[in-house]
Amino acid sequence: MDRRSRLRRLAGVGTRFLIVGGISTLIEVGAFNLFVYVFGWDLVFGKIGASLVALINAYFGNREWAFRDRNRRGRAAEIVLFLVVNLVCTLLGAGIVWLGAEVVEGITGHAPGPALVNVVNLGSIAVIVVVRFLLYHYVVFRHTPKDDVDDASA
Repeated sequence: MDRRSRLRRLAGVGTRFLIVGGISTLIEVGAFNLFVYVFGWDLVFGKIGASLVALINAYFGNREWAFRDRNRRGRAAEIVLFLVVNLVCTLLGAGIVWLGAEVVEGITGHAPGPALVNVVNLGSIAVIVVVRFLLYHYVVFRHTPKDDVDDASA
């Protein structure tokens, strides 16, 4: 497969990944605000809970649509890798939210309000999107050498 075809294919996968991620982000932001501002959860626990809710949409959207053409190594192994990647990303996102809230509090002298917390949360999501795509692409839903041979003969 030539370079242009690979870039076009990567752009297609990336676009589908971003659509699934956009829907998951809406779910995560809604759940985060519900957990923190309606149920009174701590910011970090709210972030973790919201990430877990969005994770269900993310798995099925990515497996069945964004990375649908990838070799399936076995559902159990794939789910374990998906969960490990998302545990790492969730903890990284929660750490970014915590650090961002601490920085805002250090600068302003008081706890950040909902608007600033959501800005920090969206910033954490932006960082995690890049990390998550790379890990999904190269680890969870990766192409195997057999996939490349099949692609060349198709």
